[in-house]
Amino acid sequence: MMVLISYDVNTHDQAGKKRLRRLARICENWGQRVQLSVFECLVDPSQWVKLKADLMSCMDKEKDSLRFYYLGANWKKRVEHIGAKPTYDPEGPLIF
Repeated sequence: MMVLISYDVNTHDQAGKKRLRRLARICENWGQRVQLSVFECLVDPSQWVKLKADLMSCMDKEKDSLRFYYLGANWKKRVEHIGAKPTYDPEGPLIF
């Protein structure tokens, strides 16, 4: 299933900047950054449980926010990209 993750982290102090880097690193390990604080993650249900738990354990619920958009298995019909950055297909071939 495709999950779109966005976050907003309060970075007014060093702890917030550290949380921001940690949240970004977690998301980078699971998906593709599509905008500064937005990631597309293609995961199965068990991977999603782990990813969500990791993100929630990292955030400060009083200062930060996470948003999850569940696009499901038919996500390709729900995503349209227009603009400068090239789009990618997470199910396509991996080329190094």
